[in-house]
Amino acid sequence: MGDWGFLSKLLDKVQTHSTNIGKVWLTVLLIFRIMVLGAGVDKVWGDEQSSMVCNIITPGCKNVCYDHHFPISHSRFWVLQIIFVTLPTLVYLAYALHVIHKEDKLRQMDAEKRGTKLPKYTNDNGKLQYKGNLLRIYVSCILMTILFEAGFIVGQYYLYGFVMEPRIICKEAPCPLSTECFMSRPTEKTIFIIFMLVVACVSLLLNIAEIFYLICRASKGRKHHNYVTKETHC
Repeated sequence: MGDWGFLSKLLDKVQTHSTNIGKVWLTVLLIFRIMVLGAGVDKVWGDEQSSMVCNIITPGCKNVCYDHHFPISHSRFWVLQIIFVTLPTLVYLAYALHVIHKEDKLRQMDAEKRGTKLPKYTNDNGKLQYKGNLLRIYVSCILMTILFEAGFIVGQYYLYGFVMEPRIICKEAPCPLSTECFMSRPTEKTIFIIFMLVVACVSLLLNIAEIFYLICRASKGRKHHNYVTKETHC
């Protein structure tokens, strides 16, 4: 997990500036993806090319056969998936920290009677309120995460499918005619593939749920604001 330490610390900071659904999504990402990937997947896959056995010993045949069926290994594919999926969240974190820093200055200037602008996106406790540009940035980042998540799920299906076949057939040069190669521990690898797929789908559903949650929350806030405005005028 040492390689993921820096990313984990950044995601811990995101926890304090996310909705409740966002916090659940981060927990799923940290525990069921990063920890599993760091602790178990590398041991299961390892150097799967050297573990693959072919029924001929033609030099270069096994290398070409493996590269044809697995242009990128599953473990590296999942690493890329996690990086791309977390990228929009880190962009939101950077923007949220900028907003908090800016509004802390406004609050300080207001306390010293040197400013006319009041904080817009944070309350007196410094907690973020999702509205205006902050809400739009947050929703945009979630939508990007949804696109990346769905794209990688579809990409995995077209690259490998969701089952590790114990036997693959290769007809690429320099393999003579049809060559059979056999993968090591196909059942164990299939279990990990399905597990990572289920976690990715859960993550995708959580992101979609958070979009609807933010929309409902913004709608209720707008209705409350309009009601208060009408009462004031009356």
